[in-house]
Amino acid sequence: MLASDAQEDARIRLRKQDRYEQILLELKLRPHLRISELAERFGVSTETVRRDFEALADKGLIDRAHGGASRPQGGQYPTLDERQRAQFRERERIGRFAAGLIRPGETLMIDSGSTTQQMARFLAFAGTPCRVITNSLPLAMTLGQSEAAKVTLAPGEYLPSESAVTGEETLDFLHRHQVDRAVIGATALSVEGVLETVPGFAAVKRAMLARAAKGMLLIHGKKFGARGFARAARLDELASVVVDRAPPAELGEALAAEGVEVQIAT
Repeated sequence: MLASDAQEDARIRLRKQDRYEQILLELKLRPHLRISELAERFGVSTETVRRDFEALADKGLIDRAHGGASRPQGGQYPTLDERQRAQFRERERIGRFAAGLIRPGETLMIDSGSTTQQMARFLAFAGTPCRVITNSLPLAMTLGQSEAAKVTLAPGEYLPSESAVTGEETLDFLHRHQVDRAVIGATALSVEGVLETVPGFAAVKRAMLARAAKGMLLIHGKKFGARGFARAARLDELASVVVDRAPPAELGEALAAEGVEVQIAT
C-alpha cells in the first residue's frame, strides 16, 4: 500500500461515523442521494461511499438504489413526536418509576428522548430538587416548570425532528461538567450494548455517561434486540436499566454478567 493510500485509509476510519450521520441527515431532507455527489463532498472515493451505503442498508436504515441510496420504504426512523405517541403507557410508566429513583439534590444529565421526557414530567410533578443539564428543548421546558429544578440547556446545532441540539459545541459543553447520574434513552438495547440511530445522539450519550458517576438507561421492551447503527455505550458502562418488562434471557444474562441492575417499572 502506498503512503498516500495509508493516510487516506486512516482518514476514512476516523470519519466513517460522521459520514454515516451526514448520510442519514441528508435523507431526511432529500429522497435520494448519489454516490458520486457524496464522494466529492466527503473527499473520499466512490467505493468508500458505496461501502457506507452497504453498511447502512444492512442495518435497514437506507435502501440501496442505482447509483445511490434512498429513504427506506416504511422503515424511516420516527420523529420525536411520532415516538411520543407510540407505546405511551409504557413510556409513562418507565418515566414515573425512574423519576422516583432520583434523590433530592442530585445532579443529572438527561438526553433527548420520548421516555426521558416522561421522566422529566414526573420530576416536575413531584417537585424533586435537582440540577439538570440536557440537550432537549422540550425536556428543559417540561422540567423548567418546577421551581425545585435548576435546568441548563446545552448549546449546539439544532435538530428539528428531535427538538434537540447535537454537535461539537454540545459535546464540549457536556465535557466541562460532572454529575451524579446520566439518564439516557436509546433506539435499541442488545448484547452488543446501547444502540442509537438518530444522527449525533450516540456521541451525546457517550459524553453524558463519561461525565457521570453512574449511568441509567430508560427503554421499553419493544426495543430489545432492535437495530441501531451506532453503539452509544457498552453494557458495563451502565449501572441500571429501567424497563417495562423483563428482557429476553440472553440479554438479561449479559446485563447480569456486567453487573447492570434491571429495574422493572411498576
